Amino acid sequence: MPRIAVLIVAAGKGERAGTELPKQYERLAGKPMLRRTVQAFAGVSSDQKWPVQVVIGAGQQELAAAALAGLDVPTPVTGGATRQESVRLGLDALAKDAPEFVLIHDAARPLVSRKVIADVVAALEAGADGALPMVAASDTLRRAGDDGRWSLVSRENLYRAQTPQGFGYAKITKAHHDHAGSEVTDDVALAELAGLKVQMVQGEEKNIKVTRKEDFALAEALIGADVRTASGYDVHRFKEGDHIWLCGLKVPHTHGLEGHSDADVGLHAITDALLGCIGEGDIGQHFPPTDERWRGAPSWKFLDHAAALVAAKGGVISHVDVTIICERPKVGPHRDAMKSKIAEILKIEESRVSVKATTTEGLGFTGRREGIAAQAIATVRL
Repeated sequence: MPRIAVLIVAAGKGERAGTELPKQYERLAGKPMLRRTVQAFAGVSSDQKWPVQVVIGAGQQELAAAALAGLDVPTPVTGGATRQESVRLGLDALAKDAPEFVLIHDAARPLVSRKVIADVVAALEAGADGALPMVAASDTLRRAGDDGRWSLVSRENLYRAQTPQGFGYAKITKAHHDHAGSEVTDDVALAELAGLKVQMVQGEEKNIKVTRKEDFALAEALIGADVRTASGYDVHRFKEGDHIWLCGLKVPHTHGLEGHSDADVGLHAITDALLGCIGEGDIGQHFPPTDERWRGAPSWKFLDHAAALVAAKGGVISHVDVTIICERPKVGPHRDAMKSKIAEILKIEESRVSVKATTTEGLGFTGRREGIAAQAIATVRL
């Protein structure tokens, strides 16, 4: 029997956020917010995995599946018309796990720390019926009166409630069923209706609830950026032909390029750079030259694959820069079209793509016009 289970409430529409999707599915620093929230509870316990049950809104199954892809969590439960009903349905879904304690957490609080989680659990283990993280009010508070005047409210003994709110599982489940018709704003209020004693623990300012659109920028600033940069390099020799593929474009030339695929050195170098950013090896591991499936294949497929792997890890491609090294053909006339093509494949703005070219002043294999080389640098934010 798991000692602790987690219930993530993600059934709201998030209309105040003014986002295209319900806010819990919008990307926050490259990852859906719901995914970040679920991952905040991963690995908190060193001796036992905690079951994590997510409650979603009606019609959100596909959004939830995409946000939680690859995570070891059960199928989300569809919630009800109110938060209270959604929590009750989530608690009922956890009955099969029969936990001793349950932590109920808002999907819109993705920055909860391990310390806050641990403090809530410690209060429960010490005998409290419930535990509530709170932060003392620090701003000057005023209340609007019916006459249009604002009166000062003392901050003394005023606190802001946060989640996760922890409870004995059996006690809070019973409270939800016994007081199903009550109108409460959180689970602590319902617990108090049931006569449970709730202990306060120290919350954190960082544990914000993402409610409005501007909160996304604040949350991303608090998350910080895991910025990774890697390089890629590729070479192909000339062969007989009348064109080459370069950065996704078919460029007329006196020769072709030799390779198992279409031998696009520019896209190959960028592909390797992106794979390097996420520690996924090199292009040869994903598309071995011994595999006949890739004979003559267009290299945009390789770059698209690398971009998909970056996205699957929650990454965002910030910038790519490629330098083509050759005497001929001249890159300048095609530069803008190359930038546009790379941006199209990667689904990023053209301003985030740089294409440059240089010669080796007649030196080396490129100087002797035996082949073309390309080197690339990619920057990814995870």
